[in-house]
Amino acid sequence: MPGCTTGSRKRCRMEALLAVSALLAAGLPVTGSSSPLEDVVIERYYIPNVCAREVQTGDFVRYHYNGTFTDGKKFDSSHDRGTPFIGQVGFGRLITGMDRGIQGMCVSERRRVTVPPHLAYGSLGAANVIPPDTVLVFDLVLLDIWNQEDKVETQTLSKPESCVRTVQQSDFVRYHYNGTLLDGTPFDSSHSRKHTYDTYVGQGYLIQGMEDGLLGMCVGERRTIIIPPFLAYGEKGYGTAIPPQASLMFDVLLVDLHNPKDDIVVENQVVPESCGRKSVVGDYIRYHYNGTFLDGSLFDSSYQRNSTYNTYIGMGYVIPGVDRALQGVCIGEKRRITVPPHMAYGENGSGDIVPGSAVLVFDIHVIDFHNPKDTVDVRVTHKPEECNLTTAADDLIQYRYNCSLLDGTLLYSSDHFEEPPETILGASRVIEGLEEGLRGMCVGERRVVIVPPHLGHGEKGVDNVPGSAVLRFELEVTRIQKGVPDGYLFVWLGDSPEPLYQAMDLNKDEEVPLEEFSEFIKMQVANGKGRLRPGEDPDGIIKNMFENQDRNKDGKIVAEELKLKADEDNEKLRHEEL
Repeated sequence: MPGCTTGSRKRCRMEALLAVSALLAAGLPVTGSSSPLEDVVIERYYIPNVCAREVQTGDFVRYHYNGTFTDGKKFDSSHDRGTPFIGQVGFGRLITGMDRGIQGMCVSERRRVTVPPHLAYGSLGAANVIPPDTVLVFDLVLLDIWNQEDKVETQTLSKPESCVRTVQQSDFVRYHYNGTLLDGTPFDSSHSRKHTYDTYVGQGYLIQGMEDGLLGMCVGERRTIIIPPFLAYGEKGYGTAIPPQASLMFDVLLVDLHNPKDDIVVENQVVPESCGRKSVVGDYIRYHYNGTFLDGSLFDSSYQRNSTYNTYIGMGYVIPGVDRALQGVCIGEKRRITVPPHMAYGENGSGDIVPGSAVLVFDIHVIDFHNPKDTVDVRVTHKPEECNLTTAADDLIQYRYNCSLLDGTLLYSSDHFEEPPETILGASRVIEGLEEGLRGMCVGERRVVIVPPHLGHGEKGVDNVPGSAVLRFELEVTRIQKGVPDGYLFVWLGDSPEPLYQAMDLNKDEEVPLEEFSEFIKMQVANGKGRLRPGEDPDGIIKNMFENQDRNKDGKIVAEELKLKADEDNEKLRHEEL
């Protein structure tokens, strides 16, 4: 080795050993001459399939070696010391034979380099280790190669078709990685810990090479990042895992990306043509959603539960990002919401479902919303030219209907029955909102009636109607039978006969049994002078009326019983229709 002809033997020996290590990094075959050797002889007995680069003059190399004489006797070994040799090629820092023998070598390549004495330690030898004029044999395996001019090298292995944004300085990233040395020796893996590495970029939390290598990555992108030692852990290395002057190779998958200054991002995917009103703070909303991370993996879905998510808007019942994004939506709208972690679950995440510092993406479909102060919304879609008789309280009406959710899901229809349904308005036989929507209609009129849940089936719902659902009714009245006031069984449509008892006593025998009373009442109804309560059995109603007038329960009504009587509190008795 140059410089070893003088000085201590110990120093020469160390320099010689270091020089030998450096020679092993070459990859170019060199043919030697006949004995005595004039040049190094190289035997490449393992060459990797992939060789990204070969050793050149000026490169730094790290390699293991065994040094032997031609008879096989070992004189030195980096393996025995457990520490690879590190040196620079081509500047006289190695013996000449090693400088030549390591040229062109690939990482992980194994070669045997035979060095003649004049390219090793010549006629002087090296202390007591290497005799004069000795041929040396080195078995080398190259572990690493780098140059002071190297920069971080990146190679994209896969990349998503869509890339909205890429990593920039001051971004916060979450990524998985496998870390190896250049020869493939693993030293660390986030996958084995089952947790991403989460950090800021460009703020000194990472080695410089990783800072540079992450820039420009898309979420979902996978790339290889090769970092030279001076941009990694340099001369000191890191613990026992990363040796000094080691180049590092990372297989990186970017999982997440955001900036602390990010706001929510709302993408309107489907907006209905018609939007009666938009949601505001204080509304109660029902919506379906799929929740995913930026890499597209699903973490929650209302569809899987077959139940909408129901909540108030702008009142802090959901994460801030979603709370804001639900304001200003239309019923039926579909939108995508990207929520940065500081407007979602922050650094702590949510249990085992959402990791810390995760950006969340929600695909939302608004089913309906209402306000607790909402009233019934009635829209007339068709009204006959003649509309004199309209529905009112106590009327018996027949009507057709379709009942659906606001997203168009049909719940019930009168078309499913042989006859249209009937109801008496004011008798609490239908939900309050439908009752209100049916009032004031004439036969043939059609309406669309929107009923908020507090006037429908409330928070619990019923049968096929989900809780807190706004209902949409398409209504048409097909028949109206005018009713009588609540608490009455019969009313006169004009003045009653005078005197009433004489008109009722058809055979003039001064007593009116049930048969005679029934005949009289039916005559009044037939002649349009009176009206029985609709929707009930006429004979039953008449019998009830008769029993109310037959005060002594002797089976007949006399003139005295027809007079109104008062109870102990002087209040009128019920059902005194006549």
